[in-house]
Amino acid sequence: MTPVCRPLPRGAVQNLPGLLSHRADLNRAYVASLKPANLLQSFYAEAGMHQWYMRNTAHGQTGDGAERHWGWESPTCQVRGHFLGHWLSAAAQLWAVRGDAELKARADHVVSELAACQAKNGGGWCGPIPEKYLHWTAQGKATWAPQYVHHKTLMGLAHMAEFAGSSQALEVAGLFADWFLRWTEPFDRSKMDDILDVETGGMLEAWADLYGLTHDGKYLELIARYRRGRLFDALLEGRDVLTNRHANTTIPEAHGAARCHEVTGDPAWRAIVEAYWEMAVTRRGTFCTGGQTNDEAWTPPFAIAERRGRWAQEHCTVYNMIRLADYLYRWTGDAAYTDFIEKNLYNGILAQQNPETGMVAYYLSMRAGDRKVWGHPTHDFWCCHGSVVQAHAIHDLLLCHQDDAGVRIDQYMPFEARAQVGDAPVTLRVEPIHRGGHVGTPTGAGHPWEHSARRPGSWTYRITVDAPTPTEFTLSLRRPGWLAGPMAVWVGSERVEAGAGAGYEAIRRVWGSEQVYVELPAELRAEPAPDEPASVAFLHGPVVMAGLCDRERALYGDPERAAELLRPNADGEGYPWGDGYRTVGQPEGMRFIPLHRVVDEPYALTFPILPSSWER
Repeated sequence: MTPVCRPLPRGAVQNLPGLLSHRADLNRAYVASLKPANLLQSFYAEAGMHQWYMRNTAHGQTGDGAERHWGWESPTCQVRGHFLGHWLSAAAQLWAVRGDAELKARADHVVSELAACQAKNGGGWCGPIPEKYLHWTAQGKATWAPQYVHHKTLMGLAHMAEFAGSSQALEVAGLFADWFLRWTEPFDRSKMDDILDVETGGMLEAWADLYGLTHDGKYLELIARYRRGRLFDALLEGRDVLTNRHANTTIPEAHGAARCHEVTGDPAWRAIVEAYWEMAVTRRGTFCTGGQTNDEAWTPPFAIAERRGRWAQEHCTVYNMIRLADYLYRWTGDAAYTDFIEKNLYNGILAQQNPETGMVAYYLSMRAGDRKVWGHPTHDFWCCHGSVVQAHAIHDLLLCHQDDAGVRIDQYMPFEARAQVGDAPVTLRVEPIHRGGHVGTPTGAGHPWEHSARRPGSWTYRITVDAPTPTEFTLSLRRPGWLAGPMAVWVGSERVEAGAGAGYEAIRRVWGSEQVYVELPAELRAEPAPDEPASVAFLHGPVVMAGLCDRERALYGDPERAAELLRPNADGEGYPWGDGYRTVGQPEGMRFIPLHRVVDEPYALTFPILPSSWER
């Protein structure tokens, strides 16, 4: 299977100082704070290699349990041990991207300990929970997603092999896969489909990943057994089988179909992925944030207002839908997917990570007056603890891609990329220009970027292209769907006539050392809910603005000109104008800040707009 565009090699794209780099540093600190012995606690217990005890001062024992991992990792939880696979994946990718030798050493140690646990278990089983949990699943007894747990372990091992070069991880995964081959051998198709009706997580993707790494036929057999026919066939028939269904039990299965397409080249797998996206996004709609789900279930199509609850937008679904969009973008090069990723990065991945501690919010409440609820580093270990450590280890995969013509700039966040175009090395740096002196207004470029007395109506960037050997290639710049006017581009002092609408602006030339300036017109806009058009959310570009209030608040004015009810407010980040807003002409004032900057304040995302003539 030949993709339209490809991510650069791991380590070739690095965050530059800014919002993403700050969040990535918080994430790395959290990953590094967790001790291998605690990550392995349930694997040790299952292998008989660990004694769990509490403080008993009468007998001189130490360790009151406070240093252990609790919540979903506690020894009585049926999904205990799930987090270790996420941690391994994050550590492997942080090694690949940042060259983090400390984390690689710890991760290699964890893999060696998993191998020891596997040997103690007889040379096959490498789970943190008993084998009988899977036998119970096959018997129809209630279990809490044992295959979801094992997918995480297999994923972490596969990523250690792929990104950290661990042959031992591949060996452990292969022996564990043999156990699943033996377990599933007696089941006919109907029985296997019954088993797959219990949450399987990304087992299909894990088998596809391992096949891609080894080309061992046993993984093709497991792929065939784990094909989720009851879901996939219904989607291919165009039936809505997602409404009110647990979203994150199905998104990873779509990932599996995507990866199967990549490693086998079979277009039937791609058709499943496209059908899933059509049903989950195109025919369903999203919240103003770009995310979806309430209480982890897909909402009915475009039933946005009625599902804006306290348990809206689970972090895992945001992360996994970004990954699904990334698959589709690589296959098509369509800017609709990079637009989707951008909106969900700002209003999901960044909005649901505490900017002070790095902790995750499981849900992002859509209920006015609520606060974000942050997880604890060692007392919760929700599924979203796992997805947050991975989400901030894959920034490089989302920012920049290559295609046969050259290099694509997919996200306008500060980064540096080192690409190989043919035989020539090329370096690109993307940096924001804060007019007024923070980064510096470019001079001599022949474009009208003067010092402004008002907040600029655009996002502006300098892209430095450095090709030591003059090299011909195409630099493709994303034209976001949120643009408030034509994108403006200069190469040095030469103005480039940019196209209209969402897409990519392709600039082909012989590049040497060049400065490219990009201006993305942005404005505050009011976005109505599809099923409640009198209620709006406010966005600036892709960023949702949260109103700081402790209850639902109506705003008074012209519903057709709702964006005029807010004015820029310098009380915020973003030199020198700030990035906040305030209401004008309202009975009570209210401040608005980007949702990703809300920490502990009560907030609201949507506001009824009442005509000024309404009796107040």
